[in-house]
Amino acid sequence: MEKNIVIVGAGYSGILTAKKLAKRFKKNSEVTITIIDKNPFHTMLTELHEVAASRVDEDSIKISLKKVFAGRKVKVVLDTVASIDFEGKKVVGNIGEYQYDFLVLAAGSKPTYYGVPGAEEYSYKLWSFDDAVRLKDRIHNVFRRAACETNIEERKKLLSFYVVGAGFTGVEMVGELAEYVPILCEKYEIDRREVTLCDVDGLSRVIPNLTEKLSAKVARRLDKMGVSLIMNATVSAVGEDFIELKQGDKVNHYTAGTVIWAAGIQSADITQEAGKSLELTRGARVQVDSYLRSTKNEKVYIAGDNMYFVPEGEERPVPQMVENCEQCADTIAHNIVCAVTAQGEMEAYKPAFHGVMVSIGGRYGVAQVGTPNHMFSLASFFAMFTKHFINIVYFIQVLGWNKIFSYVKHEFFTIRNCRSFVGGHFSNRTPSFLLVALRVWLGAVWVYEGIMKIVEGWFSGTKLNDFFGGANSWYNGILNAATTVATKAVETGAADATSSATASGGADGAVQAAGQVLMNFNILGLVKVVFVSGKQLAESTISDLAFKLDIPLMNWFVNHLILPYNGMQMFMQIFIVVVEILIGLALMGGLLTGPAAAVSLVLQFMFVCTTGLYLNTFWMIFAGIAMLIGAGRTFGIDYYAMPGLKKWWKRLPFVRKLYIYND
Repeated sequence: MEKNIVIVGAGYSGILTAKKLAKRFKKNSEVTITIIDKNPFHTMLTELHEVAASRVDEDSIKISLKKVFAGRKVKVVLDTVASIDFEGKKVVGNIGEYQYDFLVLAAGSKPTYYGVPGAEEYSYKLWSFDDAVRLKDRIHNVFRRAACETNIEERKKLLSFYVVGAGFTGVEMVGELAEYVPILCEKYEIDRREVTLCDVDGLSRVIPNLTEKLSAKVARRLDKMGVSLIMNATVSAVGEDFIELKQGDKVNHYTAGTVIWAAGIQSADITQEAGKSLELTRGARVQVDSYLRSTKNEKVYIAGDNMYFVPEGEERPVPQMVENCEQCADTIAHNIVCAVTAQGEMEAYKPAFHGVMVSIGGRYGVAQVGTPNHMFSLASFFAMFTKHFINIVYFIQVLGWNKIFSYVKHEFFTIRNCRSFVGGHFSNRTPSFLLVALRVWLGAVWVYEGIMKIVEGWFSGTKLNDFFGGANSWYNGILNAATTVATKAVETGAADATSSATASGGADGAVQAAGQVLMNFNILGLVKVVFVSGKQLAESTISDLAFKLDIPLMNWFVNHLILPYNGMQMFMQIFIVVVEILIGLALMGGLLTGPAAAVSLVLQFMFVCTTGLYLNTFWMIFAGIAMLIGAGRTFGIDYYAMPGLKKWWKRLPFVRKLYIYND
């Protein structure tokens, strides 16, 4: 009998629940999964402040639902849900109606204004993609206007920003803005002292979820960035150009050009509407049982911000944060599978949260992480590293490599004004056309290497015994000779060492041999061999260094699978020659430059492990690394070929399903 599962909302919990259900029911044709959202994309709500303050491009926080569910048995419906008929088991939208056997309500949240007059009309909220873009435009516009404003008072009013709320969203927003303001001031030639940044909250300290020590650390950082904290103050009114704060018994009026509301959230409208038939609690959240079903309807599961659940042994309900969304999605998916198939046991929700983290701009953060019974704080660098790592773990679940590539790119490789915790060191500023000459030269060397092997007879007879064996004999000979000379120099003194060296071919030769063996590839680093003769100090600096990696697996492969068999030797010889020439031609023409450079590095690694690598070819490793990303698009065939190849590649079903592409 066919079963319909409908998920309302494509937020953190909704999207993960749908993916987990699709995986469990991929071979069950009787189960249909539908996810409904008003937007064709999933929004990274934790990164809204980055877009609002122009640290990352606005498209970087959107994830296409079509791409997320490509190749999966999930139907994506774009509609705004108006109501839910629990008796008739159907979801009613503005466009259509959707029957369900099991419903997952994951509609998310919206800002709450606590009845403050003018707050909703005159403040800028930060709870959706559109909110972030609107605020971004507002910030730019006030600086443009202020740059041309001659009236000093009007100018200061334009440049006054008040963020209401000192929780995670408020602190991250004001911190991001404080980092961005100096950049805007320089761009529009505005004195930084004319800009007012304030963060307002009725609590006594910022981010009360953190320890007092970490809260104080956040406060000090904000103060250093020029943010004024107004604690123990509640907002009594917001106007077009002002904000009123109740501080104790006094109500103070402040001029405010822009008020950003980040003071709290409540469940979305549809959840509150559905709550009339379910059990609604504080914050318009729906009460659930231990299996995350509504206490009033066991066919309705509540996820993410919409659920009100107090775990066993706890006093407070689960927090409205991403980690709760991720963990509850797994429990809900498991329990729906049990309910649909009538197999297995349903599991109670037992969340284990691993801490909290807040970023104050792109360079600084604080974190309190660990296990529920043992939390510890992290230094700023590691806090920011943890934040990015956790985001990447989430992206692996949602859109795999495609989103990871995009995230790393916009957070590190295209960041401007050094707004990253690693500074601007990875940001791409070098014009790629400067690599053209290096690319062509590297390609020409590979072609030359291949042609010379053909001239030496690699297509007509076996050469690998001499190729590998000669290198090994050379190394062993140098090792024996140089070790003898170096040992003699230490044991008998410089005079005897010189005599021994002369007898074996000259002092200079002995010194060079000793130096070369010490530079064998088993020693990574530059070594200088020092010899003392009378009162003179002579240093031998090795000019033609040779390195060799001792990789047992590679040695075994060469000695047991290639060298004993003439046919295998001929195959490997032809393969190496053909690959060298193809790599060279590809690099010279700029065709598939990235893959060609990767194969070039693999070939270099193989040579290092078998024959050694000489100083005169060492540069090819670094040239190959430089060619890995995008070097062929400048004056190369990739400029024309790659867009078409990428489009073709993305159309392949298995590629879309595994997300092994990038936009």
